Amino acid sequence: MATKIDSFLDRILHGRSLKRWERWAGMAETLSLDRLRDMRVRARESRRLLDKVIHIAEHRLALPVIGSNALRRPMGADWVWRPPLWTGEAPVPGFSSVPSKQTIIEGTTVFHDCRRSELTVRQIRNTREEDLAPFGLRMDVFRFDGSFLSMVVDLPPEAVQGLKLRHLIRLDAIVEMEKPLEIFARLNIKHGPNVEQIVRELPLAAEEVMVEFDLAYTKMNEKRVEKLWIDLIFEGPEMNQIILRDVTISRRPRADV
Repeated sequence: MATKIDSFLDRILHGRSLKRWERWAGMAETLSLDRLRDMRVRARESRRLLDKVIHIAEHRLALPVIGSNALRRPMGADWVWRPPLWTGEAPVPGFSSVPSKQTIIEGTTVFHDCRRSELTVRQIRNTREEDLAPFGLRMDVFRFDGSFLSMVVDLPPEAVQGLKLRHLIRLDAIVEMEKPLEIFARLNIKHGPNVEQIVRELPLAAEEVMVEFDLAYTKMNEKRVEKLWIDLIFEGPEMNQIILRDVTISRRPRADV
């Protein structure tokens, strides 16, 4: 009840304030200079607070909503998913001197074999108008004395349900980098004691990239599939900044011929 009353009173007070400023605006041409100076002070104080509210509101309203699951669904897809790192706020927003096997958020882990880590990882807030994902991931790599750097994304159990050899798994990503480097995506399929792997290179000629994994070229046992995960492998990452604005994974059955 108090909230309703406060809201009702706020509307009344706001309406009176608007009418008062409307009246003062009409009087501004005929007021004495002393009164006009006093009105100008009040107007500037009000404008400073109003500009602050407008600035914050426009910034926040322009951002993708946290937790948003707005996705571009490829034609024919029977499952689409965005990993939690790009959807929700991570408990720890960033790490420096990242050790190997560092979990950034549940289901996303960084691996490398550096003797001395000069890698920082930070979840960032997406702000561009075209961004659908609320968050992105920024990696800053300085000196790199290892032989590999990868990020593992575990796919949820839903990705396995009903999975067939006639399915294609698709990875879509929005990637920014300071200087060119090669990024490979490796799909891993655990079925029984075996793990099938398919590797594709991301075509980084454009910011938005896509690769597909055709399961028909694997020896996957459809009845024994337990888990899927994708490795993103960064070749020659030294002295580079890499931003993954968005990552989405989907699957679709191949059309019957």
